[in-house]
Amino acid sequence: MIVTRKSPFSGKINEMDLPITPEQVDLWQGGVLIQNAFPHLTPDQREFIKTGITPEEWDSVFGG
Repeated sequence: MIVTRKSPFSGKINEMDLPITPEQVDLWQGGVLIQNAFPHLTPDQREFIKTGITPEEWDSVFGG
C-alpha cells in the first residue's frame, strides 16, 4: 500500500510503499497502538506513517 505523508520538517510530500492493509490502518486510526496495528514494520516505517518523516530526514535533523 502506498502511504503518502507531508513532512513537518521539509513540507515535502513523501511516499512509501509499505506492506500494510486498509484494515490495519483502520485499527490504528481507531486507537490501536501503532506497534500493535503494524507489528511487522520497522520503527522507521511506523514513524513515517505517524509523522511523514523519512529516515533520511530524521538523520539529517537529529543525526545518525
